[in-house]
Amino acid sequence: MDSIIMKGMRFFGHHGVLAGEREQGQVFVVDLELLLDLKPAGDTDNIDLTVSYAEVFDVVEEVVAGEPMNLIEAVAERVAGNVLENFKRVREVRVTLKKPQAPIMGAFEYMAAEITRSRF
Repeated sequence: MDSIIMKGMRFFGHHGVLAGEREQGQVFVVDLELLLDLKPAGDTDNIDLTVSYAEVFDVVEEVVAGEPMNLIEAVAERVAGNVLENFKRVREVRVTLKKPQAPIMGAFEYMAAEITRSRF
């Protein structure tokens, strides 16, 4: 299976269990891997036979910058569902949702949830 990879998309959202996280908000970083057949698009150079990065970006932004949720797992789940719903060519999506400013005392790069969802 072929893939389109979108890494390091940054959005401001208000997700978290703690009241301060939901009030102040923070940056979330999203990586996506979209699995689909890219041969038709590659053979014809026709954008209608693939997915638009810009449109995928907008769908992800709508979720991450949208309605607050407690868990990054829930945000990742909604991103995956919306990508599969809006882009019928995508057979499977891997979502990594990173929370670089998680309210944890100590040094770390980020906390993350990674899920893979498919149509099948």
